[in-house]
Amino acid sequence: MNLILFDHPTIRQNLLPFTFTRPVAGIRVGILTLTEKWERYLDRKASFATERYLSKKYPLHHEADNLWVNGAVCPTAELKQALDELKSGDALSYNNLIIAVRTPDDEVPEIIPGKIHPVTFPVTVIDEVWKIYQNNGAQIRADFSLITANRKSAVIPDIHTRTYGNHQIFLEEGAQVRAALLNAENGPIYLGKNSFVQEGALIRGPFALGEESHVNMGAKVRGDTTVGPYSKIGGEVSNSVLFGYSNKAHDGFLGNSVIGEWCNIGADTNTSNLKNNYENIKLWSYTKGGFKDTGLMFCGLMFGDHSKCGINTMFNSGTVVGVSASIFGDGYPRNFIPSFAWGGAAGFTTYQLAKALDTAGKAMARRNLVLSDVDKEILHTVFDQSAQYRVWEKKA
Repeated sequence: MNLILFDHPTIRQNLLPFTFTRPVAGIRVGILTLTEKWERYLDRKASFATERYLSKKYPLHHEADNLWVNGAVCPTAELKQALDELKSGDALSYNNLIIAVRTPDDEVPEIIPGKIHPVTFPVTVIDEVWKIYQNNGAQIRADFSLITANRKSAVIPDIHTRTYGNHQIFLEEGAQVRAALLNAENGPIYLGKNSFVQEGALIRGPFALGEESHVNMGAKVRGDTTVGPYSKIGGEVSNSVLFGYSNKAHDGFLGNSVIGEWCNIGADTNTSNLKNNYENIKLWSYTKGGFKDTGLMFCGLMFGDHSKCGINTMFNSGTVVGVSASIFGDGYPRNFIPSFAWGGAAGFTTYQLAKALDTAGKAMARRNLVLSDVDKEILHTVFDQSAQYRVWEKKA
């Protein structure tokens, strides 16, 4: 079967700003992205049914026998077995949501030609942005088991490092730890290839550190946290996900938050994740066109790709920042900052596309990567699509 991961339209809208620049299955939750999970479980490469402007970077490939899987679904062994048994024309559903269809068609059929089989076991669906960090601990555990099965960890030769729950600590080749404390009693700790935990870092599992990423000196990392590849963290981090190629390298608190790719969090930036009155936190919803009750007491910052904030930035509980925003200055900026915004609490202007592309190119060059023409086209489309939210432009 040919594997295709499709974007459910409503779910994709719910997962903005992160799905402005990637398919739903490109989201990282746990150690792996949803795409990487499915490719490991089904032992085949995936292609994508996503927005047209993303399709050059994330192309669709279909064959005579296609397995279309909802890209927001986290795979499990039970789900894999159900998919292996799925007949052509049939579908799987969970809570009235189609999660997979097997069909020769070149798109997900609006009317399922065969039977719809309801799934009776629990299925994790990442259909809201806060569910990324909310499910991160469980997904670290699941990915840890998947990645480390029948494998042996590299050793920690450093005599000044203290570890607890050693059977749940796994180091890939080249990972280094120096004079740190790793506590995996409450969940696994995974250190990717050539990652580095520096002196004085305190880490509690579940925790995942991606390839070539660093935990800086003296960092305090609470459980249910993922740092994707080629990233740096410092200060205090709790129950947060950094997708990759992003830095929160300095002191300051980041909690119950999701940070996209190519982001930078300035020194001493702090995110509030709890309201003083303990009320549920409301978060900007692109689907609703307004703020939506998360039903959660703890929710911090949702920070889209290529966004940056200056030193000492303060974010209120439940702040959503779009793509390629630049935030600076004193005071608390608004709780919804659209893509390509430039400014802070004192007000915003538009971060002009040419300048934003120049900054993105420089950031990627620091990792020896190039901002491709396809990437530029994607950001151009996001710039146009997000104009409706830059309300100051309408007043000009």
